[in-house]
Amino acid sequence: MHRFTDPAETPDELRPCVVTLGNFDGVHRGHKAVISRLVEIGRERDLPAVAVTFDPHPLAVLHPERAPALITPGAIRDDLLATTGLDGLLVMEFTREFAQQSPEEFVRTTFVEGLGAQVVVVGHDTRFGYQNSGDVGTLRELGEQHGFEVVALDDVGDGERWSSTSVRRDLAEGDVAAAARVLGRPHRVVGTVVHGHHRGRELGYPTANLAADSDGLVPAEGVYAGWLTRLDIAPGEPDRTMPAAISIGTNPTFDTLDRRTVEAYVLDRDDLDLYDERVVVEFVERIRPTLKFESIDELLEAMAKDVEQCRAVLTQIVHS
Repeated sequence: MHRFTDPAETPDELRPCVVTLGNFDGVHRGHKAVISRLVEIGRERDLPAVAVTFDPHPLAVLHPERAPALITPGAIRDDLLATTGLDGLLVMEFTREFAQQSPEEFVRTTFVEGLGAQVVVVGHDTRFGYQNSGDVGTLRELGEQHGFEVVALDDVGDGERWSSTSVRRDLAEGDVAAAARVLGRPHRVVGTVVHGHHRGRELGYPTANLAADSDGLVPAEGVYAGWLTRLDIAPGEPDRTMPAAISIGTNPTFDTLDRRTVEAYVLDRDDLDLYDERVVVEFVERIRPTLKFESIDELLEAMAKDVEQCRAVLTQIVHS
């Protein structure tokens, strides 16, 4: 997938094309349904499929007080989009100046002059241009003027609309299983393993602690069953993706006032040196909320139960 940032520099092999537009935060099943239709139309017409998105999120520029915490910040989003069959991804810098473009100007400079769009595929509630004044009706009128077709898709979902908002709500509640049903995969956080207080190792459960600048929306505090994947190891190699018990919290048993941390214990492994490695932590199921224990013995007993519950959850997935 070609990733580029200026429609005026669209690679020749991506012109003309079929196009879609969106923020794609989460790259959830609704996004993938639109992209799947886009790719299908592209294959039918022997045209490349291109998605147009923005960085940073428009609300972070225009109304930072209302900007959502991103489920999949830029790098994660782009990597996920690369798996959907897209041929190109145009990531445009969103600024206040950019936001002043009228719907007509945006469509002309980006879709028509930049990409040579033949078909534009969007959700029926798509808005664009100055103060979101452009909608599907506007797009159809501009398509008639500039010679491109518009395909508008209805909302998709199982019982409720698949949306980034619903995923954020589920993650805030710790319901990572519900979030995964909308995402079509376990939610993930990506970061570098750093040194912590080494309490896990002292207790017999050495953990990989993710740096504070990790990418991805961190779910509610608690203990989760999930997976840890080492990005520095090639797919298919031993010890790349391993079952893990993941803890999110501030270690209340030790009365620390540290920031909320994400740490993962790879089940039954005390021989791993993961420091300074980039890893992906994926959340499959919440085991319990964060608790404060009265003694180390109580904590150890709970950790042993957590590990067994995580093992049971992940074993069932592997064998299903």
